[in-house]
Amino acid sequence: MRKSHPVRRAVLAGAATVSGIVLLLSLKPASDPGSASAADGAVPPAAAQSPQGGRGAGAGTVTGDAASTQYGPVQVRLTVSDGKITRAEAVQAPKGGQSDRVTADAVPKLNRAAVAAGSADIDAVSGATYTSAGYVKSLQSALDKAAAAAGSNAGAGAAGEGAGSGQGTQVLTGDAAQTQYGPVQVRVTVSGGKITGVETLQAPKGGRSDQVTADAVPKLDRAAVAAGSADIDAVSGATYTSAGYKQSLQSALDRAGG
Repeated sequence: MRKSHPVRRAVLAGAATVSGIVLLLSLKPASDPGSASAADGAVPPAAAQSPQGGRGAGAGTVTGDAASTQYGPVQVRLTVSDGKITRAEAVQAPKGGQSDRVTADAVPKLNRAAVAAGSADIDAVSGATYTSAGYVKSLQSALDKAAAAAGSNAGAGAAGEGAGSGQGTQVLTGDAAQTQYGPVQVRVTVSGGKITGVETLQAPKGGRSDQVTADAVPKLDRAAVAAGSADIDAVSGATYTSAGYKQSLQSALDRAGG
């Protein structure tokens, strides 16, 4: 019986050793973060930080038409992403003499206002009436171009789905309406049967007409978009310009209806 004790101790020691090895092997995978993540289906950090596909969809830059003012042309370029203005900059603005100071003060304010408003419905900067009016006009033309491009893309995507004709985006120019102070001509962007943008291509200019046009045209543009028709009120102090505007606007809308 005494001779059996060493064997028993050897067996017990061997069993303890095996148990210890099994325990260590079972604990080792939990100590490996990479293995644990893979087992749980987690995304590795490098993949989690990769750029999201399609983030740039609907993003791009568009430059409005140059708008002539008494002190020089104003032209606006926009960066648009997912239908929103993310950046606005003036690629042309009045310069030379006093205009340098006015431009340096007004343009940054107009840029910020355009981004904040997300439209051309922004206030003129005090002391920069002409520059502001030109900026708004060029800004609106840039927005019209962006809307037209978006409408074209949407129309292409919807082709073959049985959509009725005339529901896409149309850019239509009305007839030039003659007034006592000069011609007025309007270009309209119509999308889905609604006016989404209006741009005045011609308006009375020279002398007092410059001030009247700068004040009246942005109001008429906004009124046309809001009303969705040519049934808008005349701007006080700009009776002839308003009448010519409505006449040209109606002719453009008649083309859309046709």
